[in-house]
Amino acid sequence: MSTTALLDRPAPARHLRAVPRPAEDVAPAAAEPAATKPAAPAPQRHLPPGTAPRGFALYVGFDEAKAQASGVSLPVLVDALRRTLAELAPDAETYATVALAPAGAGGRDVDVVRLALQEPAAVARTKPEEPEEDDETARGVVVDISRKRVVIDGESAALTFKEFELLQYLVLREGRTIERAELVSSLWQGAEEQDAPGERTIDVHVRRLRAKLGRYEDIVRTVRGVGYRFDRHADVVIRFGHGTPSPDRF
Repeated sequence: MSTTALLDRPAPARHLRAVPRPAEDVAPAAAEPAATKPAAPAPQRHLPPGTAPRGFALYVGFDEAKAQASGVSLPVLVDALRRTLAELAPDAETYATVALAPAGAGGRDVDVVRLALQEPAAVARTKPEEPEEDDETARGVVVDISRKRVVIDGESAALTFKEFELLQYLVLREGRTIERAELVSSLWQGAEEQDAPGERTIDVHVRRLRAKLGRYEDIVRTVRGVGYRFDRHADVVIRFGHGTPSPDRF
């Protein structure tokens, strides 16, 4: 699968515009406030250290046959989206490319497009699993994200669900200090207020986790006054499965 040319100047096309609400849903002018407070920006999730958002990619699964049936074409859609973006963010730079895939390629259109454009997560799903070492004979700690288990010196560790979730959360954010408040909000997301632990209760969970890690307890490090961190460790092997959650997803 491959990609093809930049759509530099598509033919003039219909412009995507916001659809106004029906008249009955619009309050009378007199009821409108004199000044509308701008909407607060959506909070961003914590990003890996050394990274910053620089843009986004929008994958559209839509072949020419479906486009024609809708009375448009791919260049028309690209041009309409670019014009809309130019109105909303005049300084934004854009680049468009058409995804080419074998005729009759099966699967959802958007998945075919992601694979054709070599989107990392889509490519990873097509790679065969690498043969793994026998965890039962391995020395050190094996954190198997795909199988939700931890093996220590060849023996499966009896971690609780929350203890594994805690270790996984730190491992997936290697090198970044995670505050206690973030651990509570992320690992107990959706829990009733009375069921969510206090920040100091996290220390108890960490102590229990470390006790089960035994002589490898220092792989979970304490950053005094802040929280906890996992750093790359010679005695630790991390096994990632396809579809492993990415810590930098918005």
